[in-house]
Amino acid sequence: MTEAVAGAAARSVDLARPRHWIALLVLAVAMATGNIAMGLFSAVQEQAKGELALSDFQLSLLSGLAVSIPLAVLAVPIGLMVDRGNRVRLLLWTAVAWTIGTLLTAVAESMPVLFAARMLGGVGASISTTIAISLASDLSLPANRGRSLLLLTVGKYGGTALAFSLGGWLLGHFLAQGGWAGLSAWRSAHLVVGALSLVLLLPLARLREPLRQEIKGGARRGLGATLRELAAYRRFLAPLFLGQIGVMMADAAAAIWAAPVLSRSYDASPQQFGSWLGAVIFGAGILGSLAGGFAADAGLRSGRQGGILAGAIIGSLLALPAAFFPIAPDIGWFAALLFVLLLGGTVTGLVTATAMAVLLPNDLRGLAIGVFLALGGLVAFGMSPTLVTVVSTALGGEGRIGMGLAMVGFAASATGCAGFFIARRHAPLPVR
Repeated sequence: MTEAVAGAAARSVDLARPRHWIALLVLAVAMATGNIAMGLFSAVQEQAKGELALSDFQLSLLSGLAVSIPLAVLAVPIGLMVDRGNRVRLLLWTAVAWTIGTLLTAVAESMPVLFAARMLGGVGASISTTIAISLASDLSLPANRGRSLLLLTVGKYGGTALAFSLGGWLLGHFLAQGGWAGLSAWRSAHLVVGALSLVLLLPLARLREPLRQEIKGGARRGLGATLRELAAYRRFLAPLFLGQIGVMMADAAAAIWAAPVLSRSYDASPQQFGSWLGAVIFGAGILGSLAGGFAADAGLRSGRQGGILAGAIIGSLLALPAAFFPIAPDIGWFAALLFVLLLGGTVTGLVTATAMAVLLPNDLRGLAIGVFLALGGLVAFGMSPTLVTVVSTALGGEGRIGMGLAMVGFAASATGCAGFFIARRHAPLPVR
């Protein structure tokens, strides 16, 4: 019976291919919008720091802990809801959360209000990843799943890139022309992006819930049974999570502190570096998505145990020397090394997502991704930005932020590389 249902779902995917690719495009646009909303503050945070008299430690809390706390608390419950409920409706609510958070950031006058706004913006954009991966997995056949998730990754990194390029352009525009609605330049940028989010996410309301594929067991189990089955994969999932969290730590710290390092160590303004920094992020996202998607599919077709993780191992190895981008001799080397770091991170992220979508049963994916996001959010977003400030302070103060970022990035990348090597040895066979 279960095989018949799975076969019907697979045939549904084949017969409605154009419609499903349109749905994947809508998901990618949603992820792009959410990541613009989440990353915009990093692009303009030096101006916010000056206006509100914030310290580097407070900036790290706004870009790190504010995102990680709600993510750590909600990721697992959301993962369970993804496995059992209407995912399209859930994604729409997360879009509302990041839109409200972006608009609230534009008018926040104190650290507590700004912290709450960043919590809303961050949790909406981060949790949407769990929902979108689950939806995309059911909009494609297993053999094409890596390339389907590729589109989501392009949306994610395209949004992160636009956060810097659009943020830098809006900041320069409002500094020259005056703020919007009487707000300062960095606030006006958030107001514009919040308004755009309302418009760009309207197509979400028209999405339909797809049929679920590869449901194991034919019936819903209780939470205890679900957790026990997930625990059976612990020898694979624990090192896989360690590997991707290590890479996430390096990437998260880079995304948050790249702009301040450019301003302080290279005397560049957001208006000067916004466009090329956005191009670096987007280029790494596009190339890394292509490489990761095809590497995941090729690794799966190889038939070897853990072959799907070969791309993640290569990507994490690339990130090791690239972690020293913050202390590069000039901006050219800074950009080149940052590109390689983000390229490796994009490859590992897509391969990891594909591995969970292919090697785990459908009714465990949302929970597994939720657990991963809870741990990853708490460590990568909650700890790594603040860890950079701790290391830089120990090295001599805020002027040493570049060296602190390089040291944290290298240590995190090395940890991630080791995790992927171990996960490959314990990878299960693909779900059939």
